[in-house]
Amino acid sequence: MAMTVAPTVTGYDVSPDLAALSMATSQGASITLSAETLRTACKCAHCIRARFDERFPAHFPGLAIVEVADLGYGLNIAFSDGHNRGIYPKSYLLDLASH
Repeated sequence: MAMTVAPTVTGYDVSPDLAALSMATSQGASITLSAETLRTACKCAHCIRARFDERFPAHFPGLAIVEVADLGYGLNIAFSDGHNRGIYPKSYLLDLASH
């Protein structure tokens, strides 16, 4: 029986202007997500609560990615608005790129 392995993120690089994150996948593809897209899609408890309370911003104009840490299963991304709690599972990043 052949085993299939789910695609994953194998590498990443922040754009020179800090406005986007480019990622290489195990299938040889390259995907790019803007800082605003990533920040808007954060699923940390703080952001989920802010959405629930209807105080989560619809947009984050001019946002920059200031730090990325690879945790193995996902990336911890810090943004110029001070938000650094978001952990983005690599499968979630691929899903975001497909929408």
